[in-house]
Amino acid sequence: MTELPAPETKAAVVEEMFDRLAPRYERMNHLLTLGMDNRWRRTALDMARVAAGDRVLDLACGTGDFARLAASRRAAATGLDFSAQMVAEARARDSGAYVRGDALALPFADGYFDAIVSGFAVRNFTGLEAVFGECARVLKPGGRLAILEIDTPRSLPLRLGHSLYFARLMPVIGGLMSGDRDAYRYLSRSGAYLPDASGFAKLFHGAGFDNVWRRPLMGGAIQVLVGQRR
Repeated sequence: MTELPAPETKAAVVEEMFDRLAPRYERMNHLLTLGMDNRWRRTALDMARVAAGDRVLDLACGTGDFARLAASRRAAATGLDFSAQMVAEARARDSGAYVRGDALALPFADGYFDAIVSGFAVRNFTGLEAVFGECARVLKPGGRLAILEIDTPRSLPLRLGHSLYFARLMPVIGGLMSGDRDAYRYLSRSGAYLPDASGFAKLFHGAGFDNVWRRPLMGGAIQVLVGQRR
């Protein structure tokens, strides 16, 4: 894979890629983030105000990291992913509720969840307006959607280091460690699919969210965006 997939093929390409990566994905995430990815997830859970008894959806759950962290707060966590192999890996790791499904048509009743969290997944979705609309539909009024994603630092030195890591080092390290260089080429480039801060704000507001705010982490290399369902 030398280029990002076209919109009409993206969903199939992404599903097949994550099916391949599933057995090694969690270990590679921890390695490539130097073990900081779960710290960022905890920050997102704090910003979403996840508490005991809440119903929480881990959207595009992968192997279930977010869901397990929510469950550790005694929340009732459900994980959903498009990749059957990711769901199988999540189920092998714990006894939580994991389902295969599409973010464009969530298999849950209106107003079911108190919070939705999603980590490093927005760039893999197609039809972001529809995805955010589905999130709003299954959230209770006042419920929160928290998005954890990559970003580009504003500082020139940090931006140069960030670019070097994502463009050069990550595909090589990820490819060597996972045996799947194409997948890590895609992951290193997929930030191009992400909206900027104002684009994210429009998605939140357009889907029915207020009190939208954004917190940069790691000098701006990571971001958490949160909105509250009207």
